[in-house]
Amino acid sequence: MKPKKEPEEVTALYDGVSNALDTDYGDGRKIGNSKCGVYLFFDYDGEPIYVGRTRESLRGRIGRHLTNQRTDAVAMSVLDPFEVAEIEMWPFWDLDSDNVNETLDRAEYTFYQNALRESKFSVVLNEKDIKPAEDIALPRSVRVSILPSELRKKREHPDIRLARRARTIANLARVISERSVRPGIRRTLWAQARRLEHLAKTRLEEFEQRDEP
Repeated sequence: MKPKKEPEEVTALYDGVSNALDTDYGDGRKIGNSKCGVYLFFDYDGEPIYVGRTRESLRGRIGRHLTNQRTDAVAMSVLDPFEVAEIEMWPFWDLDSDNVNETLDRAEYTFYQNALRESKFSVVLNEKDIKPAEDIALPRSVRVSILPSELRKKREHPDIRLARRARTIANLARVISERSVRPGIRRTLWAQARRLEHLAKTRLEEFEQRDEP
């Protein structure tokens, strides 16, 4: 018996992530091939939702976040890969091995602070604290959408996002009820609840305004 094909939305996500990581940095290099870098995920409202760093390649780290259920953020229901609409990546192509961790720590904290300023909620979904570090000048970034416009239009429908977000919150609350977790996990639950409330309120207001005489 042949194995069943993956659902269309899963295939679209995998293909979109692969294409995003194949984006030309402008010099012939694919940005996903940068061994070290930092990255930021955005939802369909352009809201920054998750920040990270890697010294194993942007392709490997981001790929595991968005296409592999074994990563902590996905397994703990901190991050729903289907909520990620865009990725911004800052590659560090030629870091000296002696200062790679310090540089990445500084870069991650720098754009983490930027993300908090950009967020209407002043919060992201990271379950782990971002280590404070001295600001650093970031390299040129690349920001790409994961899905083509037609698929994105379907995925970003607010009612679909409300359902997924509510399920993510329920799963995260269940994890918290069944385990001893860090305060960061509870902070993520609070952040997700605020995001759900905002989306639900915005959706309700759209219908109330439409029904006004």
